[in-house]
Amino acid sequence: MGATCSTCDSTAVAPSTSDRSMSYTSAASTAKLILPDGKLEEFSQPVKASIVLKKDPNCFICNSDDMEFDGFVSAVSADDDLLPGRLYFLLPLSCLRRPMQAEEMAALAVRASQALVRTGKAFVVPAPETVQRIPSPAEEEMMRRRRRKRSGSGGSGRSFASDLCAIPE
Repeated sequence: MGATCSTCDSTAVAPSTSDRSMSYTSAASTAKLILPDGKLEEFSQPVKASIVLKKDPNCFICNSDDMEFDGFVSAVSADDDLLPGRLYFLLPLSCLRRPMQAEEMAALAVRASQALVRTGKAFVVPAPETVQRIPSPAEEEMMRRRRRKRSGSGGSGRSFASDLCAIPE
């Protein structure tokens, strides 16, 4: 049981820039890379991870689909392509092969969401099993009153009388 970061895009394919190996677009069919500073790089064509890592050799790339709470973070192979439609993170080498804590996953999700929102094209959606409904202030007050009525004398509301007796043998 794990949670993942996933994206919902609402854009059409946009033309790419002249440099095909590292072209940046706002297209739905781009590989998205979230940088450590929170910026977003997009690649309209598959690009080798090794090409991207030349810019920052003290980092590694991980696929968001492979990340789980308390799971080990693994790097995308240098020979692998960053594929369109996928979300990737550029993380410092210190994060490699160690469990990703819930707080760290949340920070990455926020960073990705902010980067995607800045482009005006997409947002991060939490997995449905991780979403909890937050009660309105009126509902909270109603629940508080119900709890007070039940607790009356500070106990569970039942009277307690011991039923101790001798057991014939």
